[in-house]
Amino acid sequence: MEALKQIIEESFGLRPEHFPPEVQNSVDEVIKLLQQGKLRVAEKIDGNWVTHEWIKKAVLLSFQLYPNKMVRAGDLSFFDKVPSRFDHFSEADWKESGIRCVPTAVARHGSYIAPSVVLMPSFVNIGAYIGENTMVDTWSTVGSCAQVGKNCHLSGGVGSRAASGNPDHHRGQLLYRCPQRNR
Repeated sequence: MEALKQIIEESFGLRPEHFPPEVQNSVDEVIKLLQQGKLRVAEKIDGNWVTHEWIKKAVLLSFQLYPNKMVRAGDLSFFDKVPSRFDHFSEADWKESGIRCVPTAVARHGSYIAPSVVLMPSFVNIGAYIGENTMVDTWSTVGSCAQVGKNCHLSGGVGSRAASGNPDHHRGQLLYRCPQRNR
């Protein structure tokens, strides 16, 4: 993990033509680990929330590495840098994931969505983490790198922002910690 972190840190702030050759593989690995839930932008360590800025930087670098391209979702088409998280899902993949995703819900590649999550028509951005047994209700947005706990219900129209190391920082102090409840 330290090698990935070092490559990301050294590449951040460079122009793409100056990226070292290993930056694309490093960014791809971070995005893959985020999507698998093996890496998180923010996590609780010794009772305190810690933001891993280098992981956020990897997400930002991904936007420099990849051009916009045609992305399809059924009859809909988009022109974007980030493909759908569910692009290549089969029915078997859906069943195995335990995720319920209703029509027009959008989740981008690189987001982690735990089993038993329900996605109503909503948007989940790259780097986001959604814990198990959570409902992202209609027209809710889980922003880039935002962290949502388990057993949550994000009510219709709610917007969450990215995790930030400084709780007073305006660009994204929201971490959802939801109470335990039965569903």
